[in-house]
Amino acid sequence: MKPAPFRYFRPDTADEALELLAEYGSQAKLLAGGQSLIPTMNFRLSQPAVLIDLNRLGDLAWIEEARRGLKIGAMTRQRAAERSDAVRSGAPLLSEAIPFISHPQVRNRGTIGGSLAHADPAAELPALMVALDAQFLVRNRGAERRVPAADFYTGLFATALAEDEMLLSVEVPKVPKRTGWAFEEISRRHGDYALVGVATTLTLDRKGRCDDARIVLLSVGEGPVTASEAVAGLKGQEPTTDAVRLAAEVTATRDIDPPSDIHASSAYRRQLARVLTSRALTRAAARARGERGSAGEAR
Repeated sequence: MKPAPFRYFRPDTADEALELLAEYGSQAKLLAGGQSLIPTMNFRLSQPAVLIDLNRLGDLAWIEEARRGLKIGAMTRQRAAERSDAVRSGAPLLSEAIPFISHPQVRNRGTIGGSLAHADPAAELPALMVALDAQFLVRNRGAERRVPAADFYTGLFATALAEDEMLLSVEVPKVPKRTGWAFEEISRRHGDYALVGVATTLTLDRKGRCDDARIVLLSVGEGPVTASEAVAGLKGQEPTTDAVRLAAEVTATRDIDPPSDIHASSAYRRQLARVLTSRALTRAAARARGERGSAGEAR
């Protein structure tokens, strides 16, 4: 339960951290909240030669309401986002889902950017950012670029970040009019990783038909999985009970290929995906129509 030896740096600015990344490259790991990295280091599943501690970078811990949406610094603690009025109004799906992340003690230390960059396929935040059509601002010593959340995740614990790049912030676009949202997940115990989770958004046109939708699942693949075929079938349709049931069926049978493990079989995960997608779409549609009693509850 002790990590392998490593060199430790604690930069005061993002520029200093990027200089260290440029120097050490693949030998280095960035330490944000440490809720995932430190346990893997203690078990020696991860053995970086260099650890770059970002916890002095207060300039990356902020939440800002912008003209085009909501911006969140990568070092913002999950608990701060959970309690933020700006997140509650600007990204209500995110606000609804954050309480599902582990326990308050973990959210007190865990950061938004740390979870996104870690890219755990069972984590809530990556799937949420894909569902929200977020943009990630990443930078190295010489340049910065924007990466859509949908393009950021490239495989199991893999992202589009280069060895010398760091995630600086996330931008979530404004919620369009007549848009509803919902998040659902099932875990074996409170605070465990979800067996399956579903993040949804649903935008209606003036006639009450689906103009746009997103259905993104977690814990069913090597990263966030978008239910593209189900969304294609929903567009242009009124989200009736039958339409929602069909979308949930397509999600479970065509859009995902979940693994089996010691926690759940593939067939059980498909069933969970079917049920949770139906629940989430039903609540999202009710919210999009402005119906009362559609707020739902997070645990």
